[in-house]
Amino acid sequence: MTEWTRLRTGMVVAALLIAVTGLSGCAGSARDAEAADAARALHDALARRDGNAACALLAPRAAEGLETGGAVCREEILRLDLAGGDVREVRVWGRAAQVRTAGDTLFLTRFASGWRVTAAGCEPRPAEPYDCEVEA
Repeated sequence: MTEWTRLRTGMVVAALLIAVTGLSGCAGSARDAEAADAARALHDALARRDGNAACALLAPRAAEGLETGGAVCREEILRLDLAGGDVREVRVWGRAAQVRTAGDTLFLTRFASGWRVTAAGCEPRPAEPYDCEVEA
């Protein structure tokens, strides 16, 4: 392979990497916005004291997790002290996301119907998984 061929091949590979990175960045931005919107919607429902709307934004297992011992999700979620606030950071990995707000860390999963909250009211613990008030 001549030096010119190697250089040309390297330029083609670099151009392809830039194009792919640019496309995935756009897709990531849309997914980031959708995940952030779902987190905001949960905190908006809680601020309105709308337990039905809040529970509708949870993943099924997260809602079921609040319904232990005969409890009802729409009542239990309002008893929790889940703080919202401005979205500070969004990370998306395929169908999973983490949204950090001023007062909360939420984890979400992308379902066919959209993003659903799988965990909320999460606090980090050194060398251990997050401790969450709502979790699937």
